[in-house]
Amino acid sequence: MAVDIKNLSQTQLADLIAKAQSRQSELQKEKVTRLREKIFALIKEEGLTFDDVFGKAAPKSKRAGVAVAAKYRNPADAEQTWSGRGKRPRWFNDALKAGTKEKDMLA
Repeated sequence: MAVDIKNLSQTQLADLIAKAQSRQSELQKEKVTRLREKIFALIKEEGLTFDDVFGKAAPKSKRAGVAVAAKYRNPADAEQTWSGRGKRPRWFNDALKAGTKEKDMLA
């Protein structure tokens, strides 16, 4: 199936490209699915489980997602807080530029 792209308008060409990319993505997903099925069939054929072959997933960190208490509070808006970790919030930097000291913003 040959498509003469020289006679296509900009819109038609863009549509053709979008359809081709979509089809390429579908083919990739189908390929991955077939390979995954082959792997599971081979594992089952050998009398093993997925965990036997690849090991169990590593346990999640105990500290992941743990909320940290606020260390600093915005003097202009008490609802804005910062734990002192990560990038400084804009209100913190603005307060420092305005002459407020770090120790004055401790929660």
